[in-house]
Amino acid sequence: MDIENIRQLAAIARENGLTLLETDGQRVRIERAAVQPAGGAAAAVPAVSAAAPAQASEAAGTPVTASLVGVFYAAPAPGEKPFVQVGDKVKKGDTLCIIEAMKLMNEIPADRDGEILEVCVSDAQVVEYGQVLFRVG
Repeated sequence: MDIENIRQLAAIARENGLTLLETDGQRVRIERAAVQPAGGAAAAVPAVSAAAPAQASEAAGTPVTASLVGVFYAAPAPGEKPFVQVGDKVKKGDTLCIIEAMKLMNEIPADRDGEILEVCVSDAQVVEYGQVLFRVG
């Protein structure tokens, strides 16, 4: 890759609010920063309490992981209620979210009955294969 290609990629990243743009010659990995609402308030992002160590959060509940790489959507359409929120009871087979990959919308089902303990990713976030999406207890 020559310097001009790098400059073009950097410009595209800046224009689109991307925080990461990687290439290995065959594949390109792109990540986008969380978008802030028009009012200037911070976007709603699940957070771990400062008083609780991160390890405690990781140990709580059974993880539900991404079965493919794509864009995570918490709701069936923009502006609609999310499929699940923290505290919701779910049954095996209930849709937890959608991951869009190659313009296909893939529903991610609950693999067990339980309660949503944590939502680990933000809406419209790019997720990797095996990344923890939810914790179910």
